[in-house]
Amino acid sequence: MTVRRLLIAVVLLAILGAGAAYGWRAMQGNRLPAGFASGNGRIEANEIDVATKYAARVQTIPVQEGDLVEAGAVIATLDTRDLEAQLRSAEAQLRQTRRAREEAAALVAQRSSEADYAAKEMERALVLFGKGHIAEQRVDQARNARRTADAALEAAKSRLASADEAIDAAAGDVDRLTTLVADGVLRAPRKSRVLYRLAEPGEVLGAGGKVATLLDLSNVYMTFFLPTDTAGNLALGADARILLDAVPDTAIPAAVTFVAPRAQFTPKQVETKSERDRMMFRVKARVPESLVTRYIDRVKTGLTGMAYVKLDDAAVWPDWLESRLTRAETSSSSLIPPSPPPQSPSPPRGEGRGEGGAPHDFADNQTPSASQSTPRNPLTLTLSPGGRGDPSQGSRS
Repeated sequence: MTVRRLLIAVVLLAILGAGAAYGWRAMQGNRLPAGFASGNGRIEANEIDVATKYAARVQTIPVQEGDLVEAGAVIATLDTRDLEAQLRSAEAQLRQTRRAREEAAALVAQRSSEADYAAKEMERALVLFGKGHIAEQRVDQARNARRTADAALEAAKSRLASADEAIDAAAGDVDRLTTLVADGVLRAPRKSRVLYRLAEPGEVLGAGGKVATLLDLSNVYMTFFLPTDTAGNLALGADARILLDAVPDTAIPAAVTFVAPRAQFTPKQVETKSERDRMMFRVKARVPESLVTRYIDRVKTGLTGMAYVKLDDAAVWPDWLESRLTRAETSSSSLIPPSPPPQSPSPPRGEGRGEGGAPHDFADNQTPSASQSTPRNPLTLTLSPGGRGDPSQGSRS
């Protein structure tokens, strides 16, 4: 019996030892090496408000929330019957002014002929007066007729110029009303997803009234925060990786496109109180547009995760931050040309960064590396609106 108990104890100790060794290896495998930094954040995209230019009644809204629309797709149409009536009136006015110009041009030709005749009559009167065949009164009459004809010609030319100006004014009214009628069809400025449908057919909206809010999927990024000593060593265009909580085994390639010019107190959603008490810099890591376009049907905003950035160009990404997505991205697809590397990059410090402990999302959950598992979805970006919030407040939880 004693030997049996001893064997059971030995087996239990072996199992516990194997489990501890496996856990230790898993934690070591997900440690963030020197030359890198990390921060938690959420996926965001810029919001676009589709609004009316003038007060009008909404006629149709063919899109629904969640629809993916192409650039130029119709988001809503407005009732423009009154503007169309004004446009027809303006076009009739334009035709009328053109006919008036034709009459003015004909009058100029008539007055020009009369002025030429009056000038010749005066020349003949002067010749006859010099030979003594007519009285001086006849010369005065010819001179007066010529002056009258010249004045009439100038008046006709002025009327022709006024007709030209009237045509320009009428054409301007036509162009203005044509633009207003065209503005009655609200279109998507770029490929995007309908986030909110804010109006319904039949509603009357004032100038600037919002019909829908779109998410610009050409600019998908994660906003996170880094401390001063880390942000100072971060270059625009630096390589980045994003691990989403929903897909923790697939690293998404990104690049640093923005570092805030001023430090701020970190919002409350940052991991620890010690970090929230420090001055931090807001950073954006943008996902390549080509990658977003490839998986456009799966792109949404709002999912939280971790962003990892490279501080030292000589540093090598660990295996658990590599995936087939990152390997497919080449250096030529960088969003911003990288700046020269810093002379003396400081190793990342702080909880969950650099040479410190493993990031919480991976050390605590013992997530296997990307090379040991096959992700079900190559790219899942669950997005919630956050691209238009107050930058000083960070991403909202």
